[in-house]
Amino acid sequence: MAKLLFIPLSIVSGLIAGLIGRKVFEGIWGLIDDEEPPGAEDRETPIPKLVASLAFQGATFAVARGLTDHFARQSFYRATGAWPGEESPEEA
Repeated sequence: MAKLLFIPLSIVSGLIAGLIGRKVFEGIWGLIDDEEPPGAEDRETPIPKLVASLAFQGATFAVARGLTDHFARQSFYRATGAWPGEESPEEA
């Protein structure tokens, strides 16, 4: 039941994570390069620069999503007393 109640909070936290991840990526990319981050559709973009941009963007979004999801789950737990997911990994 807790997982079902958590779904709307998870959707909202995912949207927030996307916004945070984009802003963080754009801010840090601005320190790395004066130009906009290259996109796959840009014909003149050098492949190494595109790879670096995409890898960094992916890492930024993964960190933002993971942290936002974890904080959303902690907030849900504090509000309801039920953890929406696994308590802890199974030990081998």
